[in-house]
Amino acid sequence: MIQTIDLRGIQPTGERFRALLPRPVVDVSVALKAATELIDDVRANGADALRSQAERFDGVSPEHLRVPAESIERAVAELAPEMREALEEAIRRVRLATAAQVPPEVVTEIGAGASVVQRWQPVARAGLYVPGGKAAYPSSVIMNAVPAQVAGVASLALASPAQKEFGGGVHPSVLGAAGLLGIDEVYAIGGAGAIGALAWGVAEIGLEPVQMITGPGNIYVAAAKRVVRGTAGIDAEAGTTEILVIADESANAAFVAADLVSQAEHDEAAASILVTDSPALAERVQAAAAERAASTRHADRVRAALSGQQSAIVLVDDMSAAAAFSNAYGPEHLEIQTREPAAQLEQIVNAGAIFLGPHSPVSLGDYIAGSNHVLPTGGQARFTPGLGAYSFLRPQQIIRYDAAALAEVAARIVTLSHAEGLPAHGEAVTARFERGHAPLG
Repeated sequence: MIQTIDLRGIQPTGERFRALLPRPVVDVSVALKAATELIDDVRANGADALRSQAERFDGVSPEHLRVPAESIERAVAELAPEMREALEEAIRRVRLATAAQVPPEVVTEIGAGASVVQRWQPVARAGLYVPGGKAAYPSSVIMNAVPAQVAGVASLALASPAQKEFGGGVHPSVLGAAGLLGIDEVYAIGGAGAIGALAWGVAEIGLEPVQMITGPGNIYVAAAKRVVRGTAGIDAEAGTTEILVIADESANAAFVAADLVSQAEHDEAAASILVTDSPALAERVQAAAAERAASTRHADRVRAALSGQQSAIVLVDDMSAAAAFSNAYGPEHLEIQTREPAAQLEQIVNAGAIFLGPHSPVSLGDYIAGSNHVLPTGGQARFTPGLGAYSFLRPQQIIRYDAAALAEVAARIVTLSHAEGLPAHGEAVTARFERGHAPLG
């Protein structure tokens, strides 16, 4: 069911591996035109465009684009006790782990009377996107909102597609999670139009523009993020989910197969990859994955994902080659199920999140590990981090020199300004020491 790619005997250089990577045929650029048109429609026609797009894509026109406060309160009250407990524990754990992502303010004394302060300022307002589609994602509410709150963002707006099953409202589990987090500004809007609405605002429904937009979505959401970038910041162009498992002959084939299937149930385009130096393990995983795929709830979806060109069992010569392949791929989720996972970890540089050992499956991170599940896909882990408190923070440098400290470096500034042909830069310094302008300190 899963294709096998044999890379044994190939020199494991990043460039050679990149040319052989199994990837889905998903190119954000092909959705740019459609996403731009949807966003332009929202900018021109506001709420009418959002309702029309909801009817077109979600099969329902919301009665309220902004979810009434009482609907959020009711969703919280109607959460099943075990669901509420699970959400609250996930919130606690993600908040705890995310707190480590806020850097302290640092003062560097350059010299007597000369200092540079490094501080981190949160954006004033952020837009959080929670997808709908094939599943409901209350966990994505947590993964988006907790880092923003830990970072100190004062104003949050959450957008999630209207649900036909719930009369055009946002899925109750998403509303319940939002309510537990104290978010009272929720909109029943989805897709590219929602991203445009967050970036430019829709005054008639009280939606003010945001400075940062985060959260996963389909290819049109990813394309919309590319369109609005520059008007608002974005976390990444998150696309279809990926799992890459590095495993040797010691790995439990049933565990590996279960993990590959777990991510395949997201979407027919999901990528599930095993990289191993053990042909025997590859055969066992192939058989176990086929058996599990046949019995799972979303069997058709899983089979389509596992048999697609984006999924594969990759045979390599050794664990060093496995690490080289993984680094070239830059997976969203990387599992290391080997005899010595810490040794393989030392060779890994590119991954969104890394799960070590047989008892750290990706689904742990999807919900309650304390880590964040909004992660870069499509190889973006080679240059982009997953979502965290830092995503909502901007580093700022505060420079303070007194008169004596400035006088000490004045001649050097003049020298450099003349070298660059910008003498007024130097004069802005010497002006402070001219007669009649005695330094005040």
